[in-house]
Amino acid sequence: MRAMNIITLILLVIGGLNWLLVGLFQFDLVAAIFGGETSVVSRIIYILVGLSALWQLMPLFKSFSEDEALAQRH
Repeated sequence: MRAMNIITLILLVIGGLNWLLVGLFQFDLVAAIFGGETSVVSRIIYILVGLSALWQLMPLFKSFSEDEALAQRH
């Protein structure tokens, strides 16, 4: 599980940085590296980033159920 969390967090950072570039400069780095938004590799990366976001929802909801978020506020 720990390895999967690290991998998904890395993918989310990559996705976040890519969206930052899209927002600031209208430049999609993933598409530029892998041959356009519709290339198979780009689509796989977009899918992996999206699945990573879904995966990271589990620890988020778990932290709420364990009152970890409440404990961090105090």
